[in-house]
Amino acid sequence: MSDSDVNPEDFDSTEPEERDVASEAATDHEKFLSMLPHYYRGEVAQANSLMDRLDLTVDWAIAVVTAVLALAFQGGDVTAYLLLIGIVAVSAFLLFDVRRYRIYDATRARVRLLEENVFANTFDPAGTPVDEWRKELGTDLRRPTLKVSYLEALSRRLRRVYFLLYLLLGGAWVFRITLFTPGEPWTETASVSGVPGETVAGVVAVFFVVVVAVTFWPTGRRAKGEFHGEEPGRWKRSE
Repeated sequence: MSDSDVNPEDFDSTEPEERDVASEAATDHEKFLSMLPHYYRGEVAQANSLMDRLDLTVDWAIAVVTAVLALAFQGGDVTAYLLLIGIVAVSAFLLFDVRRYRIYDATRARVRLLEENVFANTFDPAGTPVDEWRKELGTDLRRPTLKVSYLEALSRRLRRVYFLLYLLLGGAWVFRITLFTPGEPWTETASVSGVPGETVAGVVAVFFVVVVAVTFWPTGRRAKGEFHGEEPGRWKRSE
């Protein structure tokens, strides 16, 4: 039967015979090595694409902060709650960023596995058990898992970018409700749509306490990589 006689509706990629289409390359050393560079380039390209998406999220967050600061201090009837809106907007960008970072970390971990067990051993063989890492990589390709917890990703992104944005907006808000309008009590300037200024200030203070705690709370590092003084570890598995 020719390929043209095969009905596409009869194809099921979940069938064992279809999933094992590349099993021949697993036992043929030459075919395996010829296929590996193509897979590696694809993973690197995907990691670069995900990194670009992370950078784009940060760029938008910075643009929003810049716009909010410009509007909040232009004078007139513009009130201080614009800065609080900016904090909410930055929080939304942070949540998007954390999700994208965790997916990026999973892709980067696969790239590092290939680099550690293939390319590094090409130059300096270390007796790595080939069957073990190939099995783990295959398992992760079939059932991808996130390699970094949500809390760690949130903390790392806060430390890298968003904590400084929060600090800038928080400091600007304090300045806006106090020194920027010396003729009005800060409780009146800080109020939002009938909500007393004391309540608004309390909510903002609690928010920043939580942000500081999440940012600097000491936790064990699970993200893959050796660029931050950490020793190379075992291939990470989901908890």
